[in-house]
Amino acid sequence: MDLSELKGIINLMQKSDLTELEIELQDLKLRMARPGLEKVYTEPLIQTRPPTQTVESTPSTTSKKDDGPSENGVDLFKSPMVGTFYRKPSPDDPPFVEIGKKISSGEVLCIIEAMKVMNEIQSETAGEVIEILVEDGESVEYGQPLFKIGKG
Repeated sequence: MDLSELKGIINLMQKSDLTELEIELQDLKLRMARPGLEKVYTEPLIQTRPPTQTVESTPSTTSKKDDGPSENGVDLFKSPMVGTFYRKPSPDDPPFVEIGKKISSGEVLCIIEAMKVMNEIQSETAGEVIEILVEDGESVEYGQPLFKIGKG
């Protein structure tokens, strides 16, 4: 491979959407990658459930509540996934829940958008919403507390 062929390959990569290119010839191995691009390894969004729980037939997702002892009868409702938190089904609709609202098990509390999919997040327990810990439109992490729910 001469210099003009190498320049042609570099020019081709610059004009295309290629992020990596690897060429292997008899006595030459060439590998090119765009700077600043790192391989990102992510955990799958699908979480396995213990065998004692049943899988819901609805497409909505439930969150895991705090496994530790609750403080003063208050449970932390945690995010089941990474994404963007929304309190309302659309900007013109009222929020799913407000502070002081009594909720039942299976009631939709919020939506978390992950990979352009809107996931309805349902409560696992009944109680009263004591505090909303996340602002509308805020990014949330897996296991991040979203709500404080009083038992009752």
